[in-house]
Amino acid sequence: MKLVVVSAGLSVPSSTRLLADRLAEAARAAVAAKDPDEPVETETVELRDHAKDIANTFVTGFPPPKLEEALEHVTRADGLIVVTPIFSASYSGLFKSFFDVLDQDALTGKPVLIAATGGSPRHSLALEHALRPLFAYLRAVVVPTGVYAASEDWGSEGPGGEGSGGGGPLAARMARAAGELASLTCGTGSRPGPPRDAFEEVVPFAEQLARLRGEE
Repeated sequence: MKLVVVSAGLSVPSSTRLLADRLAEAARAAVAAKDPDEPVETETVELRDHAKDIANTFVTGFPPPKLEEALEHVTRADGLIVVTPIFSASYSGLFKSFFDVLDQDALTGKPVLIAATGGSPRHSLALEHALRPLFAYLRAVVVPTGVYAASEDWGSEGPGGEGSGGGGPLAARMARAAGELASLTCGTGSRPGPPRDAFEEVVPFAEQLARLRGEE
């Protein structure tokens, strides 16, 4: 099983990447709990490393090799964990731009865990009014539980140590969401494959015309 994490954090280090890494750990643990024999490979796509290439792709229509590789990771994943900072009550422009250059059918039927970070708990509803509709439009299967981490969530004591977000309500949300993602990706026997080429089965016009003439 391959899980791909898309992180749209802008700073180094960033709370967005921290949440992404915690969710990846929780997802690996959830998969192991459901199916100990299922090997899990995780790949993290850090969007800040591709910011210039994403912008250039809008102009040229062709992604450079490194961005194309990142897009391929997302397309081939069995499940996604996507994490964005919240700006102006919505996802970041970099986050949206990445999914704008992704093939429109790449996420069809793919399990996706949505998550976000922000300075205030008041922005937590951005998960429901911004991220969930975006991935529903892309025909992904979004897990019921979204994970939002405000600045204050990282100050709780827990098994991961002070400030790690290892315990408390945030850890519970992460574990629940990871469990839902694991349920969608483990042992279903119906993981989505690569998107079908829309032109793969197109019949040439000359052949269609010949068929029509043969029917007359």
